[in-house]
Amino acid sequence: MLDISNLTKIYDGNVLAVDQIDLNVEAGEIFGFIGPNGAGKTTTIKMMTGMLNPNSGSVKMDGLDIQKNPIEAKSKFTFVPDRPEIFDAITGYDYLNFIGDIYRVPVGERKERFEKFTIPFEINKDLGKPINTFSHGMRQKLLISGALLPNPKLFILDEPLTGLDPKSSRLLKDIMREHCNQGGTVFFSSHVLEVVENLCDRIAIINRGKIIAIGTVSQIKAQGDSLEDIFLEMTKDE
Repeated sequence: MLDISNLTKIYDGNVLAVDQIDLNVEAGEIFGFIGPNGAGKTTTIKMMTGMLNPNSGSVKMDGLDIQKNPIEAKSKFTFVPDRPEIFDAITGYDYLNFIGDIYRVPVGERKERFEKFTIPFEINKDLGKPINTFSHGMRQKLLISGALLPNPKLFILDEPLTGLDPKSSRLLKDIMREHCNQGGTVFFSSHVLEVVENLCDRIAIINRGKIIAIGTVSQIKAQGDSLEDIFLEMTKDE
């Protein structure tokens, strides 16, 4: 579903942020992407989603190169960024309808799809209010609901649990697993290693722009006692 080949990003002519990484994520898989601050996680995700152009390499979504076929490739995924930045002068309904228009969700199906996520996240009664009245957590729930609305093949999440209460965090984790059980794919980054360890089918660890480990949780844990210990050992300063 997601193929990343030789992906490289250099800032300011000499700062190597992402260094020739290769990743392949299959349909039906929850894939965790972890690394310390500044390791290249968000830069990688920005290149995956077309927000940044790489210096070299390629990203393909369901076989479509995001640089060569940007509209078609972007129709294959939705994205929740690490900060809930959103048009805040419009209402929650306006935002969800905007997403529905972009992804061509049939108008007759939207009410049911809105309710499928906004009712469990307990924001359905606030959708008529301007988003600038929403708390941080409510904005995060709205972004997640909007990203799930088109039922994307690939669901990309950058630190998705930030700002969510425990009930909503559990709900999102259940949604991620159900999405993959139905043939979808989830790619997400997180600093919460316990969540990554318990939820992901496979994990990649990035440090200083390079993938330094990739595999199933059991494969990576075979190198030490816990994912936390292995992560800290692999990413420690030399």
